[in-house]
Amino acid sequence: MIRPFYGPLLVFVFVLNAVALPSSRPAARSTLKLPTTPYRYANVELPAHFKQAGTSHDNTPPDNPLSDAGATLGRVLFYDTRLSANNTIACGSCHVQAHAFADTTASSKGLHGGLTDRRAMPLVNLRYYQRARFFWDERAGNLEEMVLLPIQNRIEMGQDLKRVVDVLARDGTYPGLFARAFGDREITDQRVGKALAQFVRSIVSYQSRYDEGRAHAQSPRDDFDNLTLQENRGKALFMRNCSTCHMKDGNEDFFVPTPANTGLRENEPTADGGVGDVTLQPSDLGSFKSPSLRNVEVTAPYGHDGRFQTLDALIDHYSHNAIQDPNLGYMIPVGPLNFTTSEKASLIAFLNTLTDRTLLSDPKFSNPFVK
Repeated sequence: MIRPFYGPLLVFVFVLNAVALPSSRPAARSTLKLPTTPYRYANVELPAHFKQAGTSHDNTPPDNPLSDAGATLGRVLFYDTRLSANNTIACGSCHVQAHAFADTTASSKGLHGGLTDRRAMPLVNLRYYQRARFFWDERAGNLEEMVLLPIQNRIEMGQDLKRVVDVLARDGTYPGLFARAFGDREITDQRVGKALAQFVRSIVSYQSRYDEGRAHAQSPRDDFDNLTLQENRGKALFMRNCSTCHMKDGNEDFFVPTPANTGLRENEPTADGGVGDVTLQPSDLGSFKSPSLRNVEVTAPYGHDGRFQTLDALIDHYSHNAIQDPNLGYMIPVGPLNFTTSEKASLIAFLNTLTDRTLLSDPKFSNPFVK
């Protein structure tokens, strides 16, 4: 068994021009810095309320258990721009830690300046999305598949997986990282996917003010002693109007468990069909996967197309508009919710308690490359 040893301080210099790649500009010289003792990614102790439903939804496959060495390799890959064809785009370019690994724009810019047709989803707590299907249209059947698709997408990163393997194999650092993660120095596209998936699964949010209050309450419906009157009022509104979808079966990851049709497509036949464009089932047209509400304060803009710039605008849509889509999701109320101005402010105040400031700045999820 190979022990995960990193030496006194793992500092490697990548000369990215050493490998001939199609590029519109020269790659930058970067230094990889990893800690003496690997960060802890596996076996993190979660609070009791989080484990009640969350861990039972764990989608980790038996052949890719989370390990500190595997997630460390995944972190390095996540921020390595050489996974794009012209050395300009990394996974972390569009999934920004300070924004819960989402992008701040409705469309992300790819390697040649092209824009994606949907916004980059937050990557928080994906380990506990029980269906284990990803992207807005759920076209990826697991995380191992999901993380490789943007690399190959001609708009996003435009890279060939065989070229990725060749680049990493010629690098002086990666064979050792792969050996620590998988037991030998072989580099394959499958292992690249596994390592990236491990890193993404390690991004778990459980240290928000909501979690602090929940630890001292018998039920999420009780008032929390660390929340203000307004925040507790907003929580009560959420439990009454929103928890049927976002906390189904006691799920405190705040995921909607299945794709939902919330009427955003309306009756426009040429609009984005979401899941229906993948399944080719008319009943699925207009259905989209919903991201977790954890850290929603920092993941604007909202919606698959980023049409809502603020939480106010998002809540207004569901508060004041009846949903007319003929494929209306079964969980969504047909009539408007009609929140008052005061109620909307309280609801937003509660949603802001789901922000995990520790996660947004934790160095173990940050870019390990220093220029």
